Amino acid sequence: MPKSPSNVVTPAPAASVVLLRDTDAGPEILYLHRNPDLRFMGGYWVFPGGRVDPADFDLGAKIGGRLDPDEAAHQIAVVRETLEETGLVIGLNGEINADKARAARKYLEQTGELEPVLEHFGWELDLAQLVPFARWYPKNERIPRVFDTRFYLADIGTGAVEIEADLSENTHLFWTTAQGALDSAERGDIKVIFPTRRNLERLALFENFAAAKAQAEAIPVKTITPFIGEMDGKSWLHIGEDLGYPVTGEPLNTVARG
Repeated sequence: MPKSPSNVVTPAPAASVVLLRDTDAGPEILYLHRNPDLRFMGGYWVFPGGRVDPADFDLGAKIGGRLDPDEAAHQIAVVRETLEETGLVIGLNGEINADKARAARKYLEQTGELEPVLEHFGWELDLAQLVPFARWYPKNERIPRVFDTRFYLADIGTGAVEIEADLSENTHLFWTTAQGALDSAERGDIKVIFPTRRNLERLALFENFAAAKAQAEAIPVKTITPFIGEMDGKSWLHIGEDLGYPVTGEPLNTVARG
């Protein structure tokens, strides 16, 4: 039986969410600055999210409904990670206010799982609030840690919301438009990896959350696996066409991969 190549890394399931709020300048997005001391992605700006935990899969298998358990687990992870990393409550229904959100975040820190939080506060999952946006799986890249990451959109509306970094993995949170983040990255003020840059370019197309949601729902989510190709005598990192992205590659020597 042929052996798997030694450089193949088993991917970890992960989920991330683009939190948007509509403003006069267009939709703003919430970004997290990862602690520079972290070995993985230290110092980079990212969207909220993280690994899908076993408890997320357990809860996804229990809830039933329109989603298959695997997809439900990824969306549950987004709900959990957002509360943990930012203090925001998304994807839930019930009596929710700023005080309860703060208390729920502390309770989640103690339990490490979302289901006890739901039971304690009498909340219910409302995963219809999340819009599938993309899936990135760089399985052909020779990198030490690989994530198969599903991205979602969520609407925070137009009002002010309370956010606070967890001060462990993340040291700072801020809102800006997708174009604002791209401009900051171009100046070298912030660092973003290849998938984040491509997602920002796509998000910069939209004038509000409704437009982003409409495009996301119109384009089926396909797994994006970047690949290396030649262009004008240089090596480029590409993604496929017809995925909703206005920019589908960049020179390999400029790519940031964390």
